[in-house]
Amino acid sequence: MAKKTAKKKSARKPNAAFMRPVTPSVTLAEVVGSKPMPRTEVTKKLWAYIKKNGLQDKKNKRMINADEPLKAVFGGKSSVNMFAMTKLVSKHLE
Repeated sequence: MAKKTAKKKSARKPNAAFMRPVTPSVTLAEVVGSKPMPRTEVTKKLWAYIKKNGLQDKKNKRMINADEPLKAVFGGKSSVNMFAMTKLVSKHLE
């Protein structure tokens, strides 16, 4: 029976740029809230909103179908690829 080591050799440190609080724009605040939060938290809240409202395309899961609040965030587009979504959302963060 092999013993497991309690400590890891190198603990991974979080990237300071991702952990720095950012302020969502008024448009994005309708979806994720207006408090400053790290980018990672913005992404989590955005995905929670998408799943809660069933906005992920049924056939192609990579596409997000925008409702009215998200359409404003996506620059008027009604459907966005999940990878392009990150780029569009970053424009709404200060």
